[in-house]
Amino acid sequence: MQVTGIIIHDSACSSINGKGYDFYISKSGSIFPASDRTDSEYIHICVEGDFAKPHTVSVPELKEQIFLLSKLIVRVSESFGFSHERIFPHGHRCPGKYFPWAELVISDNDRYH
Repeated sequence: MQVTGIIIHDSACSSINGKGYDFYISKSGSIFPASDRTDSEYIHICVEGDFAKPHTVSVPELKEQIFLLSKLIVRVSESFGFSHERIFPHGHRCPGKYFPWAELVISDNDRYH
């Protein structure tokens, strides 16, 4: 089956438990790829943090994570040949109601935020 999009998780998600993602973006700004794919239809990206709690988007670590997420989305979507607009939350509670979706801006002009 062909990869058709990206699912975003946060690390507080109970289905993650140290696995269940293809890429993990840490608060320190590191991106860790998983050794095995988790899903044949979607790439799963986990952003470290608990977005069920209020956050300040001006926190430097979070801004860096969202910037890296934007770049990773562009690279993954280009590599697998699907639109970078095919980004979905894992569920109603993941990645949490305070996930900064508005900061996740990907432009067709410059190919990332």
